[in-house]
Amino acid sequence: MMVKAASGSSSRRITRRTAVGARHEIGLCWAMQNLRTALPDDADRCFAIEQAAYEGDEAATLAKIAKRIADYPEGFLVLEDGEEIAGFINCGCARVVDMADEAFKELRGHDPDAPNVVILSVVVDPSRQGHGLARVLMEAFVARMREMGKGRIYLMCKDQHVPLYEKLGYGYLRPSASDHGGMRWHEMAMAL
Repeated sequence: MMVKAASGSSSRRITRRTAVGARHEIGLCWAMQNLRTALPDDADRCFAIEQAAYEGDEAATLAKIAKRIADYPEGFLVLEDGEEIAGFINCGCARVVDMADEAFKELRGHDPDAPNVVILSVVVDPSRQGHGLARVLMEAFVARMREMGKGRIYLMCKDQHVPLYEKLGYGYLRPSASDHGGMRWHEMAMAL
């Protein structure tokens, strides 16, 4: 999959070229975008975005973000919008998925060869939300997981995000037993 920007007036329209060469519009952006694997030097910026976007204790610590980059960079995708990281998705993999397992958020029990992907964070800088960046990130992430031969992607989200993930192809599983950050969560999954 290749993501590129096509010229527009004050904004750019992002298109995706699939393996067969068809072009599909997938959102608007305000600058040139680049999707790439996270690097250790990205931890501070990713932490700042996580802190700004998540409520209370639900945000990962800098140490957790740095560990996720170091331990499983293949599962940590960043979206640069211009010269700066605008959002990211990160994950771990497991043979048996327990979404309420808080230790997994530190990648304890992570198995890079396991077929199940567990998304830990999907986050876009609040100042850049509402422009389709989450969709761009998620579509690239799903494509990457397919290319890696993964079988299923799991995530947890809050009430207001269930419809978004359904539009992106995830199916609702159940209310989660997790009370991460003192919040109510829902579990969703997508077969690849």
